[in-house]
Amino acid sequence: MLKRRIVFFFVFLIVFSAAFSVGAKMEVPKEEASIFLDEFNKLLDTLKDGNFGMEIFLHNLEIALPMFIPGFGVGWGIFSAFTTGFAFAALATTNTLLAKIPPIAMIFATPFGLMELAAYSIGMSRSFLLIVNIFKRTPISQQWKQIVLEICVVIGLLLLGGIVEAYMIETFPGPNSLLPKVN
Repeated sequence: MLKRRIVFFFVFLIVFSAAFSVGAKMEVPKEEASIFLDEFNKLLDTLKDGNFGMEIFLHNLEIALPMFIPGFGVGWGIFSAFTTGFAFAALATTNTLLAKIPPIAMIFATPFGLMELAAYSIGMSRSFLLIVNIFKRTPISQQWKQIVLEICVVIGLLLLGGIVEAYMIETFPGPNSLLPKVN
């Protein structure tokens, strides 16, 4: 049982990564990318008004929890991965330094990216396993301890990831700070 669970975790880790990569390869017109970047910066500013790490955590939790819904969670996870990749493509359109970074590296090279990827993979794989068990007519009540444990792990990963992401955003200069200022 545990081996099967681990296999599905890695299958959905690959599925999420692939959907993110497809979204990141989309061509985004500069005008659309600029509009997106303005909206993204407004969102960041509103998140920074409160406890930035907690705001990131809550945002990511809103994305992750629906991934536990049987069946729906898989589609939601793929959609979330694709749109996150598309957001990266929009950002890369407006920033030449970011365009040089392989998109998938943004997930696998940052500690918060790995934590979010693990959390989303847990949710998507549990969604898949729940729908399989529904079709097999296996009572979900037999799995409640595993489901609660996985939700707690996801909450922990996303909380720590939100804190680390906020710290990194606030501490390390962004790609735009490396560009020369034009007067």
